[in-house]
Amino acid sequence: MLLASGTRPRVVAVDYGTRRVGLALADPLRVIAQPYGTYAPEEALQVLQRLHAAEGIETVVIGWPLTEAGTEGEATRRVERFIRRLRRLLPGAQVVRWDERYTSELAKERLREVGGPRKKRRDRGRIDQMAAVIILQEYLEQQEPKAGLPE
Repeated sequence: MLLASGTRPRVVAVDYGTRRVGLALADPLRVIAQPYGTYAPEEALQVLQRLHAAEGIETVVIGWPLTEAGTEGEATRRVERFIRRLRRLLPGAQVVRWDERYTSELAKERLREVGGPRKKRRDRGRIDQMAAVIILQEYLEQQEPKAGLPE
């Protein structure tokens, strides 16, 4: 699907938390996930609504917080309530639940690899944002064929 501007609507990822929501945005070619900020839940909804109005959002990939055993619990019920709000605010956008187990640990590891001051690497907002990037990058790699790339 193309917008009137000739561009494709965006694909975003959400790492939902009751205090902070990390967001990530795919580049227009849907190859690379990029951090898009960390917000309070209400503010995240407003940011997504503005992005949807300005550029269109085709897909929202939201972290689905399964337990270690792979079952749903209280955390998934909280995310489900957030998903219902997303669907009302972003008409036409597909919402995809994505297993987010271990994404926070992966995010911490990646921030350590990148380096920088220890305080910044431990910043929960940066961790939530990086978790959203990981969720989105995993989704993109499973969705888009790697046409033309050698195996």
